Amino acid sequence: MEEEELLKSFLRGERQEFKKIVDRYSVQAMAMALNILRNREDAEDACQEAFVQVYRNLENFDFNKSFKNWFFTILYHRCLDQLKKRRRFSEFFKKMKNNSPESSGNSPLNQFEGRSLSQNLLKQLSPKERTVLYLWANEGYTSEEISEILGCASSTARVYLLHARRKIKALLEKKNATLPNY
Repeated sequence: MEEEELLKSFLRGERQEFKKIVDRYSVQAMAMALNILRNREDAEDACQEAFVQVYRNLENFDFNKSFKNWFFTILYHRCLDQLKKRRRFSEFFKKMKNNSPESSGNSPLNQFEGRSLSQNLLKQLSPKERTVLYLWANEGYTSEEISEILGCASSTARVYLLHARRKIKALLEKKNATLPNY
């Protein structure tokens, strides 16, 4: 069934069609959310919230535009909300850690330690830089399409992508410079 037909049948009251929408986009949504948030639980929450928002607001969707872009825009904003929540909790845990001399190394602040090189590199990018890099590299989006999702100018999306690529390159060069030669 074509996407537009699927969406319209849902709007006509065939609520079971929404499961097909979720099935169609859940893998891509999770990949994008994981790329931005770097945490499975937060990514699952952001995806669920995005799908709920789509469910509640599908009647407002403009069928002259791309549903996928609309959905990714919603998901991106839910991911930003998760990052804001995480920042608040992180500040709380920092205060707790500073007030507790016997704190262990298993705090949420250390959750990224031990990850692969690529994850550590991506962690050093801003959420917007990770998003544009993901959409460009994994989804094949153009800067115009990315700008629609981020709600910015196409030139701004290109700048975010340029910065992300430069940061990755600089970090890789720094990493290689610190490796011993054998």
